Amino acid sequence: MTGAGSARLVLATHNRGKLVELREMLRGTVLPGGRALDVDTDVIDAGTAGAPDVRETGVTFAENALLKAHAVAAATGLPAIADDSGLAVDVLGGAPGIFSARWAGRHGDDEANLRLLLAQLGDIDDDEHRGAAFVCAAALVVPGGHPGADVEPVVVHGQLRGTLLHEPRGEHGFGYDPILRPDGHDRSCAELDPAEKNAISHRGQAMRALVPHVVSALAAR
Repeated sequence: MTGAGSARLVLATHNRGKLVELREMLRGTVLPGGRALDVDTDVIDAGTAGAPDVRETGVTFAENALLKAHAVAAATGLPAIADDSGLAVDVLGGAPGIFSARWAGRHGDDEANLRLLLAQLGDIDDDEHRGAAFVCAAALVVPGGHPGADVEPVVVHGQLRGTLLHEPRGEHGFGYDPILRPDGHDRSCAELDPAEKNAISHRGQAMRALVPHVVSALAAR
């Protein structure tokens, strides 16, 4: 484990956008004894911890989240949070789903993924048939030998439904944020400021559900 210092929790991601979002979602978390979790020092990413990339070989979001959390917890000796998330498009039968980040063939090429998906939906003009949802599974795994090792692995879920726009809008966020307009809103996820997005997002929902389990995992340390 390198670069971990006094870290207490590892986010199993090498994605800077996810790290920023997840840190903000954990900010203000109060541990037993009244100490607030200092997300800037207590929470690190997998790269800083020296943990390797983990192949996402699962066939569901939950399986992939658990794979990553188990691997990073084992590599670092720290409790690990991992999430797997993506876009499920109604008319595509839930695709791109777990393949969202590599829909165009190369992992993490957001622009290519957006272009391909919009092209696939190019003949669908009616918003009624452009429904989709961001889906997230978030997992917490505490390694054996850690003071909080009696906390069982846990997986929680979140979902944000909306309508796919015909062209990208907005400068915030990442991934498919520019083309999903959440239900009840007139702006895309990428037009919402980070606080607005986190309040309603699939990842925000999942992380808020995970926080009590994180507190339990860190209580003994």
